[in-house]
Amino acid sequence: MPSLSIVILARNEARNIVDCVRSARFADEIVVLDSGSTDGTPELARAEGARVCATADWPGFGVQKNRALALATGDWVFSLDADERITPELREQVRQAIATPGGHVAFAVSRLSSYCGRDMRHSGWYPDRIVRLFRRGTARFSDDLVHERVLVDGPVGQLRGELLHRSMPDFEAVLDKVNRYSTAGAQALAARGRRASPATALGHGLWAFVRTYVVQRGFLDGAMGLALAISNAEGTYYRYLKLWLLQRERATGTPHP
Repeated sequence: MPSLSIVILARNEARNIVDCVRSARFADEIVVLDSGSTDGTPELARAEGARVCATADWPGFGVQKNRALALATGDWVFSLDADERITPELREQVRQAIATPGGHVAFAVSRLSSYCGRDMRHSGWYPDRIVRLFRRGTARFSDDLVHERVLVDGPVGQLRGELLHRSMPDFEAVLDKVNRYSTAGAQALAARGRRASPATALGHGLWAFVRTYVVQRGFLDGAMGLALAISNAEGTYYRYLKLWLLQRERATGTPHP
C-alpha cells in the first residue's frame, strides 16, 4: 500500500488543530508546519501525534505550503488546512485513490464551507472543487500570497465525500479574515502591476455582491447568504482600496495611516 502524508499549516489554531489532526490520523504521517503560534498550537498538535516543524517568517500561503510539502515523506500527499476536517467518506475515498489511482496523479475534493456556523451550499461556495491529494513529485503550489493553487503535471481525478471547512465560526472571525485577506490580496495585485482608485474599488465591491447573491444564487442560502454577499463585497472593496492606498504610499513615500 502506498504511504500517505498529510501536511497542515498552522498559526494560533488552538481552537481547530486538535479536531483537524484527529481527522487525519489515518495517514502514515501528519506534518504540521507552524509559523509562530503563541497559543499552544504546536503542543496540542504533538499531543495528537503530529510531527511539528516551525518557520520564523510568513512568506504567504503558496510558499509556506511548498515548504510543508518538502517535509513530507509519503508516496502521496494530502494538503489540509487547520480549519478543515476530513470526513469518514472522504477518508475512505483517499485510501482507495492511492491504492488504485487509475492513471491519475492527483485528485480534487469538494469542500463544504460554513459561514457563522451555517453550511453554505450556494453563493459560489459549493461545490468548491479543489485539488488536495497528489502523488509526491507531480505537483507543487503556486507562489501566491493567498488563494494559492496546486499545479499538477498529469491527469486529475475527482473524489466523493466532502472536506469540511470551518474557517469562520463567528462574525469576529469573518472580520479578521476579511481584513487579512484583503491586505494580502492588495499586495498580490500590486506585485502584478494592477492599479485601482476609490471608484474602481466601489465597482468591484458592488459586482462581488451581485455575483455572490444573484449570479451564484446566494439568496438560496437565506439570511446568511445575504450576509455572506455583503462580506464578499466588503472584502473586495477593501482589497482594491488598499491597493489604491499602496499606490499612493509608493508615489509619495508616505505610509498611509
